[in-house]
Amino acid sequence: MADNVASLFRGTAAHSPSMAALARESDGVGPIDFCIPCNPYFPTPGMFDELAGRLREIITYYPSSADTITAELCALLQLPPSCVAMGNGSTELITWIDHLLVRESLAIPVPTFGRWTDQPMETGKRVDMFPLMESNGFALDPAQYIEFIRARGTRVAVICNPNNPDGGFLSRRAVVNFMDQLQDLDLIVIDESFLEFADAENDPSVVEEAVLRPNVIVLRSLGKNFGLHGIRFGYLVANPALAGKIRSMLPKWNLNSFAETVVFMLKEHGAEYMESLHLVRRDRLDMARQLSALPGLTVYPSQGNFLFVRLPVGAEGTVVRDRLLSEHRILVRECGNKIGSSSRFLRLVVRPETDVRRLVSGMEQVLYGSRRGAAVPELGTGTSYSSGTAAVDRLISETNGVGMPLAAQAAAMPSLPPAQTWPGPAPAQAPTGMPGLVPAPAPAAAMMPPQQQPAARMPAPAPPPQQPMPAVAQMPNVAQMPGVAQMQPAPQMQPAAQMMPQAPQMSAVAQMAQMAQAAQAQAQRQQAPIPAVAQAPSPAAQAQARSMQPPPQVPAMPAMAPAPAAGLGQTGMPGLRNRGLTAAQVRGRTEPEPAPAPQPTGWPAAGAMYNQVG
Repeated sequence: MADNVASLFRGTAAHSPSMAALARESDGVGPIDFCIPCNPYFPTPGMFDELAGRLREIITYYPSSADTITAELCALLQLPPSCVAMGNGSTELITWIDHLLVRESLAIPVPTFGRWTDQPMETGKRVDMFPLMESNGFALDPAQYIEFIRARGTRVAVICNPNNPDGGFLSRRAVVNFMDQLQDLDLIVIDESFLEFADAENDPSVVEEAVLRPNVIVLRSLGKNFGLHGIRFGYLVANPALAGKIRSMLPKWNLNSFAETVVFMLKEHGAEYMESLHLVRRDRLDMARQLSALPGLTVYPSQGNFLFVRLPVGAEGTVVRDRLLSEHRILVRECGNKIGSSSRFLRLVVRPETDVRRLVSGMEQVLYGSRRGAAVPELGTGTSYSSGTAAVDRLISETNGVGMPLAAQAAAMPSLPPAQTWPGPAPAQAPTGMPGLVPAPAPAAAMMPPQQQPAARMPAPAPPPQQPMPAVAQMPNVAQMPGVAQMQPAPQMQPAAQMMPQAPQMSAVAQMAQMAQAAQAQAQRQQAPIPAVAQAPSPAAQAQARSMQPPPQVPAMPAMAPAPAAGLGQTGMPGLRNRGLTAAQVRGRTEPEPAPAPQPTGWPAAGAMYNQVG
């Protein structure tokens, strides 16, 4: 098998070799599949037994017409049949969309599913490829994408949500706004082939919008969701005119008897299907956690049933792929043949924990082992191979996602609110239950009552973060005054003092009181935000806070912001997300797992299938 591995992949263009081809090269037994993105929990074993029992009937006779099968699917999803067209896989529908509705140009973010770039080029169309930047975690910025489309004069725009191979996700609101901004285009396609694995929102699909708009098509997959890629079936939703135009061009029997049998079985297995999606989302969290522990490996946020990973520096994707297959019988998707990607990236399909442990073990041996030579070069003696991602992973895993070891401090400081350590508005607090990095504890001066705040809390030029605060003893005629010895005046007080009228005859205490009142009045007039001031805790808490020192790892990463709660693929995310350093925080769900919901009795409707389980 090892001798033929490279040739198998060279002959597949932008895709991977089929499982049948791999099985033929290995005495009929295929590898563990982390390449083909399908649902490992559906159909159930009982459904497979039923299909096996009906095999002779299924393969002997013609199927019903596509209209009959489509009507049954629409009854399950509660969609009007006039707005739906079923195809022999989503690729058949992409082909007809290109032939019938794309006249001259099509825009698509890359990297993405290969047929969206290859199909229009095969028919002589111009394909405008909008690059998703690695430096931004491959997140799609809809506003920049719209500017790109306008500048190029593109007439058809496509968004894959979630995107393949990176799993990037846009909220429903962002997608609807995108469609609003481009309602003058010939066509907008929203490819939701993997959306049923997402749980960043309860109802992320825009199928209802597609029915009402004149230029929108939503593409959906069935093979990926049902774990049946071999049964070629998918569907699109659009207004009756668009859907009818596609439907009229499809062959009479473009759907086979296996597709018909499965569609008519589904109404009895809605609960099992929703549970399978819940299990995939759970496995996505566990798989991301295990992969993020590998040194130098970056795992990007995903809402699909796969994870996009960047290999450590020095590792070549084709070598890692071939060795995993030949030495460990594990098939992965190396993404060097995807436009906009490179051989440093793998797409790894979410699978159950037992398979993931085998994947992680195999990658450890291939990347770092010395038995046959490691794919990652070893560094000098005494230096552990690492990266920013691995460092963040270790910090998060050691602190349960809160960024600092609070176990010993939580009981002693239950009421201390987080406070910022730099001038400016206080950062927004992370949603409840969301793991992420928190700001450093407030210094003692920040916990004083407002009337005792240092002058640096007034609108004045901020001192450098490392500049030491002057001692109280350096201020003449102040340290000896009662009630003032605990204050730590900040440097650069002179500009603030110049802003207020001087009173030569006043005492030092009266002058400082007047300065505080004047600064407060000025801040109210300007309505400008000032640094947040924590409420004064008890004297005992003040003494304890002054004695505490922040842990060493917190000041080493001052720029990291709290992790986003949901919609990890959304744009504009600060800190970790924009740099792709979110390995241990890759979430399909960013809050605690909910209590099990009542099992649905029937098949969920298209607009309500996301909030049934998980």
